[in-house]
Amino acid sequence: MFTSLFIACLLGDLLIRFWLARRQVRHVLRHRDVVPEVFAERIGLYSHHRAADYTTARVQLLLVERVVEAAVLLGLTLLGGLQFLDLHIGRLIEPEIPRQLILVGSVFAILGLVGLPFAIWRIFRLEARFGFNRMTPRLFALDTLKILLITLILGTPLLAGILWVMAHTGAAWAWWAWGLWVAFNLLVLWLYPSLIAPLFNRFAPLDDPELSARIHALAKRCRFHLSSLYVMDGSRRSAHGNAYFTGFGRHRRIVFFDTLLARLNSDEVEAVLAHELGHFAHKHILKRMAVSFGTALLLLLLLAWLSTQLWFYTGLGVIPQLGRPNDGLALLLFFLAMPVFTFWAAPLASLLSRHDEFQADRYAVAQCGAEPLVSALVKLYDDNAATLTPDPLHSAWYDSHPPAAVRIQHLRHGH
Repeated sequence: MFTSLFIACLLGDLLIRFWLARRQVRHVLRHRDVVPEVFAERIGLYSHHRAADYTTARVQLLLVERVVEAAVLLGLTLLGGLQFLDLHIGRLIEPEIPRQLILVGSVFAILGLVGLPFAIWRIFRLEARFGFNRMTPRLFALDTLKILLITLILGTPLLAGILWVMAHTGAAWAWWAWGLWVAFNLLVLWLYPSLIAPLFNRFAPLDDPELSARIHALAKRCRFHLSSLYVMDGSRRSAHGNAYFTGFGRHRRIVFFDTLLARLNSDEVEAVLAHELGHFAHKHILKRMAVSFGTALLLLLLLAWLSTQLWFYTGLGVIPQLGRPNDGLALLLFFLAMPVFTFWAAPLASLLSRHDEFQADRYAVAQCGAEPLVSALVKLYDDNAATLTPDPLHSAWYDSHPPAAVRIQHLRHGH
């Protein structure tokens, strides 16, 4: 029964993705030759063509990637791949924690190797084709190695700790594992600005006294305690631009991509930042963290029950080993299978995210007026080749931000 449900949900996942992708491609191409009226004065037909072609290429690549991921998922579960790994690693390694760590690590290595060709194609073919990629193969290799090392250094103790509490804390292990997960996430958030991010990018203080004064004044108006302003060399990897703030308490910093500052004027930069500060003012980040941590607890409690049910293992093509802990096996099956069952929640997550974006936009308008943010967004849509004519259903399912035309209308008319 569980096997049939799993297959049905996986097929449903693929069919919905194909249907939405087909709708998106057809809708974008149908409107390829006419720039929407709201953008006609600022975005040319060449840019509109480029955005349509970029969107289509991305959708097609994501579909191919998803089909390959589904095949790998079936190979690891119902076709016996995970069973094979579990039995053979168990014969080679006796201590339980190392055995389960290597089992989990082996599966993540397989998933990483499967995803690697798609990452390479996305960066060096797709992004390069549309003029976005600035990353060299050497930099890509270094980034990949750094990510691997960071994952091993931070992830191995976390996984070992979760496996230990699963084995030693009885029926309450989910609560202990949840505590470890929350502490780990807070640790990473604390380490990221000062230790992790500098491994990948260079950060320099903002060298523009006038813009710096405006940003500090904006932060003061918004009651955002700002400790420092930095510019990040995002142009080393991509032509895409962005800005974000990070840190806790009195150690908050604002980071601008150099590509963003090169494209926007001071009014537009201030408006973009006011939008980001709108997320802070409305406590969107704290709310999302609370939802994330709450969801993690519910999922761990669900896993704690599923891990005691034989059908959970056999329904996904694995026979648990007798007389040995199967905690790592349960974690892997849950990690692999859960996205198939939670894909259907994507529209709700997108809806909530778009609600937050509208709130942040209204906050930015109250601080800086509508026109600077409109001007900044139009430039960013143009520079990032964002489609101005997404399919409404595709956008409602996937997009965390409102469609471009809808967003501009809300900014200008205050809906």
